[in-house]
Amino acid sequence: MKQFVVFIAKLLIILLFSAVVLDVLYTAVYLKSSKRNKIEYVISSKNKKFDVAFMGSSRTQNHMVAKLFIDKGISAYNFGMSGSKLDETALLLKLMLERNYKIKNIILDVDTNLNSNSHSDGVRAMYMPYLHYSQTIRNHYKSWDDYNKLVYIPFYRYIENDAKIGFREMFFSLVHKKSNALENFGYYALKGEGKNMSYDLSDYSPKRNVAYEEIKAICKKNNIHLIAIATPMCQECASDKYFNSIQSVYPEVYNYENKVTDDKYFSSCGHMNVDGATLFTTIILNDFIQHKFNN
Repeated sequence: MKQFVVFIAKLLIILLFSAVVLDVLYTAVYLKSSKRNKIEYVISSKNKKFDVAFMGSSRTQNHMVAKLFIDKGISAYNFGMSGSKLDETALLLKLMLERNYKIKNIILDVDTNLNSNSHSDGVRAMYMPYLHYSQTIRNHYKSWDDYNKLVYIPFYRYIENDAKIGFREMFFSLVHKKSNALENFGYYALKGEGKNMSYDLSDYSPKRNVAYEEIKAICKKNNIHLIAIATPMCQECASDKYFNSIQSVYPEVYNYENKVTDDKYFSSCGHMNVDGATLFTTIILNDFIQHKFNN
């Protein structure tokens, strides 16, 4: 019996040691990586200056062509992340400021994310390698149910989020394999037209959003001009009621839902293709240059 107990104890010590070593190795790899996603990009950079930072979900990532602003002499970057909710966007903004970013204007797509106060498990997972590195990330997630497990159990956060930050992603980061997330100044172009050209938002209703309120407070504190917008949907989307009611909750949101409507400009009902994104960004650019967002 004593030998069995000793064997189990040794096994537990080996497992714990292995978990610690793997945790340290994985984290070291991610801390040296800067080419896989926008969170890495921000973590690995300092002192960036932008006239305009585009932020939000895929409806920012696929809709805002930063180069059109850059061609007009306006420094810009698209920090939109596919699947991101406003909670993850708020954290990304905090990290930018932690890294001493200087941002004059943020154009933030809020539209469908105002339907709830939910978060994105997939995007949240990509913050986990930096949990021990950044006090900002720890503070953001300190009320999370799994917080103590993630912080104090070695390698737990990598096992829990294996699909996003497991061995495959760690290996790609180790060999510095680039992803397309950082190409085209963060804009990801969609091609084709006419797929899934209907969407029902009739059950959606805009609500007070904790993360959006936090973003507003951060921008006010740091003298960042926040421009909140709603971006276009396809013609067959039952969205007018939802989008029109956004301003009853947040009057400051600029509604661009119907600024681009022709199906030829959409890859799917909620995401514009290259032509649609170019047209839409041009509309936003002209309004920006003409100071229509100053009120």
